Amino acid sequence: MRIKNNEVAVFAIGGLHEIGKNMYCVQYQDEIIIMDCGIKFPEDDLLGINYVISDYSYLVKNRKKIKALVVSHGHEDHIGGIPFLLEKIPEIPVYATPFALALIKGKLEEHGILRTTELHEEHENTVLKFKKLSVSFFRTTHSIPDTLGIAVHTPLGAVVFTGDFKFDLTPVMNQPAPDFQKMAQIGNEGVLALLSDSTNAEVSQFTKSESFVAHSLHDIITGIHGRIIFATFASNLYRVSTAIEAAIDTGRKVAIFGRSMENGVQNGIDLGYLNVPEGLIVDSNEINHTPADEAMILCTGSQGEPLAALSRIANGTHRQISLQPGDTVIFSSNPIPGNTLSVNHLINKLMEGGANVIHGRVNNVHTSGHGGQEELKMMVRLAKPKYMIPVHGEYRMQVVHTELAQAAGVPEDHTFVLENGEVVCFGPDGSRIAGHVPAGDVYVDTSGTADVGNVVVHDRQVLSEDGLVVVVATVDYKHKRVLAGPDVLSRGFVYMRESTELISQAQKHIYHIIKSEMDKTDNPKDAVVRKAIVENLSDFLYSKTKRRPMILPMIVEKK
Repeated sequence: MRIKNNEVAVFAIGGLHEIGKNMYCVQYQDEIIIMDCGIKFPEDDLLGINYVISDYSYLVKNRKKIKALVVSHGHEDHIGGIPFLLEKIPEIPVYATPFALALIKGKLEEHGILRTTELHEEHENTVLKFKKLSVSFFRTTHSIPDTLGIAVHTPLGAVVFTGDFKFDLTPVMNQPAPDFQKMAQIGNEGVLALLSDSTNAEVSQFTKSESFVAHSLHDIITGIHGRIIFATFASNLYRVSTAIEAAIDTGRKVAIFGRSMENGVQNGIDLGYLNVPEGLIVDSNEINHTPADEAMILCTGSQGEPLAALSRIANGTHRQISLQPGDTVIFSSNPIPGNTLSVNHLINKLMEGGANVIHGRVNNVHTSGHGGQEELKMMVRLAKPKYMIPVHGEYRMQVVHTELAQAAGVPEDHTFVLENGEVVCFGPDGSRIAGHVPAGDVYVDTSGTADVGNVVVHDRQVLSEDGLVVVVATVDYKHKRVLAGPDVLSRGFVYMRESTELISQAQKHIYHIIKSEMDKTDNPKDAVVRKAIVENLSDFLYSKTKRRPMILPMIVEKK
C-alpha cells in the first residue's frame, strides 16, 4: 500500500462484513487517528474462543504516526480490544466519554496496564488538535449513555464516523437529544467521507425511542406478582435505570448478580446516572429471605452466556440463587448474531424450571440502539458527504446502506462497500483503492491468551466433529524393523470394542506404510514416516467411514 502525500487514507481494521470488532482509521501523511477498538463475539464453531479481536500489526509497524485513539461509546464491540492494543502499543493516548472511560479503566486494571495508560475524558465540545489533523465530536443517541459521533478534520474535509446511533428525540436518564445543528454545521463545512452505522440498514421504519420501552417495561414490572429476574447488558444503563425505578415504585428490594453488572451499576451511581436510594440494593442473603413480591434480581446473561449469572440460575449451579416456580424472567435485549440458539436454549431451560419468561420486541421490552433506513438517510442529508462508506454491518447491510445513500444524493461511484483492511484514498483529483493492510481475525481463548491461531481452532473443530486416532509403534530405523505395534487407540472416532475389524485393518495398513517408508531410503527420517502415516491413514479411514479424525502418530525409535 502506498498513500500519496496529498491523499487522505481511510480503512477499517475491523467492523466491515461483520457485527463487532469496530476499528476505523484515518491517515494523512505522518498522522493516524484510530476510532474505536472493539471485539467480536465468536460463532459456535470457534470452540474455546472467548472473543475475536483485530490484527493490529499495521498499527504496530506505524506506531509513531498514531496520534490518538478516540472512542465513540462504551459497548464491547467498540472498546473491548483496547487492552490488547495497548499491550502492543502502550503509548497511545485514549480519549473517551465519561461512561466509556469508566468501563475502559476497569478493563485496563484487569490487564494490569491502567497506570501506564494515558487516558483523557472527551465531551461533545472537546477539540483535539494535532499538527495536520484535528478531531471534534457531536452528540448522538444509542442504547448506552454518552455516545458521540467523531469528525476527523483533514485538509481535504472531514472524515465523519457516526458511531452507533439512532435519532431518539425522547431519550431517558436525562440524556440529551441528538445535536442536529452540529451535524448540519459539520456538513456545511465540508464532509469528505461519511462512515455510517449500517446495522439496521434493512429496517424500514424509525427505531423506537428508549422512553417507549421504559414505559412498557415499567407497566410490565408493576403488574408482576412474584420474584422478578431482570436480565440485560451490563452497559445498558437505560434498562437498568428503568428496572430500578420500577423496583422503587413497587417497593421491591434489588440484588445484583454478575461482576460486569455490579461494575456497570456502580459506574452509573458514581457518574450520577442512576438514582439509587439507600437500602434499595441488598446482598444475596437478604434477597433470599425477601418475600417474592418484594424481590428483584438484576443480572447478566441475556445472551445465553454459559458462565453468566442467568445461565447458572437456570441450570441450578448458582451458589446463591435458585430458580423458583412463579419467577418472572425479563430479557431486555435481543440476541446478537451467533447467540440465538444459546438464548433459545436458556429460555427453554427457564420455562422448564417453572419461570414465566418475557422477551423480544413483541412484548416491547427491547428496542434497537441503531437507526433504521429513514434515520440513515437523514444522517446522509445532514452530513452531505462527498463519499460514503457504510461500516458496522454485514455485507448485505453495507450494500443496502449504499443504496440508501444514493437515494439521499450521494453518486453511486462515490460509495464504497469495503472489506476489512481495504484502503481507500481520497485526493484532490478523486478517489482510488490503494491496496490492503493486515486486518485478519485474532482469537482470544478462555485463558485470555491472544492469537490462539487458526490451526489451533481448526484442530478443535476436527476433534469435536471426527475425534482422535492415536497410532503407537516402536521402530528400529537402523535395521528397518517394526519392533512393536502398531497399536491404534480411538477417542471420539469409533467405539473400539465394536470396531475390531476396522482397527485390525488399520493396524495392518499402518505397518505397511512404516515398512514402505523405511525401505525407500538408507536413512529413514522420523518426520517423513509420521507424515506418511497421517496422510495415508486419513485416506484409508475416510474410505471406510467417510470421516477424517485427527491422527496423532507416536513413534518410539530404538537407539
